[in-house]
Amino acid sequence: QDYRIAMRSFALRLRLVAPRRAPAPRLARFSTAMKTSSIDPLSAKVLGDIQDMKEAGTFKTERVIISPQRAKITVENRKEEVINMCANNYLGLSSDPELIEAAKKAMDTHGLGLSSVRFICGTQDIHKELEEKISKFHQTEDTILYPSCFDANAGFFETVLTKEDAIISDSLNHASIIDGVRLCKAARFRYDHMCMDSLEENLIAAKDARIKMIATDGVFSMDGDIAPLDEICALAEKHGAYVFVDECHATGFIGPTGRGTPELKGVMDKVLVITSTLGKALGGATGGYTTGPSQLISLLRNKSRPYLFSNTLAPCVVGASLVVFDRISKDTSLRDKLEANTTYFREAMSGYGFEISGDPACPIVPVMLGDARLAAEFADEMLERGIYVIGFSYPVVPKGKARIRTQISAAHSEEQLQHAVQSFVEVGRAKGVIA
Repeated sequence: QDYRIAMRSFALRLRLVAPRRAPAPRLARFSTAMKTSSIDPLSAKVLGDIQDMKEAGTFKTERVIISPQRAKITVENRKEEVINMCANNYLGLSSDPELIEAAKKAMDTHGLGLSSVRFICGTQDIHKELEEKISKFHQTEDTILYPSCFDANAGFFETVLTKEDAIISDSLNHASIIDGVRLCKAARFRYDHMCMDSLEENLIAAKDARIKMIATDGVFSMDGDIAPLDEICALAEKHGAYVFVDECHATGFIGPTGRGTPELKGVMDKVLVITSTLGKALGGATGGYTTGPSQLISLLRNKSRPYLFSNTLAPCVVGASLVVFDRISKDTSLRDKLEANTTYFREAMSGYGFEISGDPACPIVPVMLGDARLAAEFADEMLERGIYVIGFSYPVVPKGKARIRTQISAAHSEEQLQHAVQSFVEVGRAKGVIA
């Protein structure tokens, strides 16, 4: 007892006489409130990035819509409706009464959600029914549903390919394909956009790979280009490769019966696998899928991480999608109307001297402007004339390639398209874009 008291006393005397060390400077602590102190490196970096975008004219703000998605919409703080020229609502089904009723009915019979992933307790009869309808539509063996096509693409390459394999990807593929490829350990090759000479060069460079997978969008959403799938499939056959196609901006309206780019190019039996979405032409809600050989789909069900670790698709979306596939499988009237609207708009805009890119058959109609600030200001002035469009600039598109990407819908009337064209002409002349 006396020993412990003596030692404590000795230690206390040492603390009293020893020089005290200066406290180490504290690092600024990150908080979810995003402190703006100059010594907070994360805040400094984030605020700097935002300021750079604002100075470059590339900072994006979101307009708020207070109506359903349709050809004419209501925007917050505006009394009059505006014509929507930038939705993926190609067939005009986003607010279709029959689909809304089917969604409500599915909630009555199958609930709001499953609170589960598919393999635990998240598969209902309607999910299997929808997968069968999609397979029949694309003339494939089987289909797997995902929360989105982004998830479908993210879950494909990592599951199917390894370091012994190679992916040969178009340089302008969608971000979801790019991210999916990054998750995979396969060798990566990139060919110039829709350039078959470049594709063949890369196929030759990848000749020693066990599996060679060519990946491409069917329709490129920023440029309105349609992939030459017939030529791609011919090169794939020549070099022993497989073809993967993302059909998000094609399913339901590209091709004579809306079965997409493979139908348009006559290669439905030559494409290995298709990914697509329920969130654009097919009702505009959410959801995606991969369709192809049954054994490949079975592998995805067992190993694809976005499928295994994401909640199942909501019954209301499934119920509406069942009706969509019934309609587009039997009737091409909406697809035909979209084709006519696309032809009119493209020819009218080109006739006034606008630089229009993309395939003549594609309802994605980019109006090329070049400068990011010009694109943003152009879009704002179009809104003042009752036309809802958005300027696209870097990093969504390459620097110097800013544009207003218009998208035509079967729901647009001829009068609405005429108004849009005349508004483009007025703003284009005022800003010196056209004579």
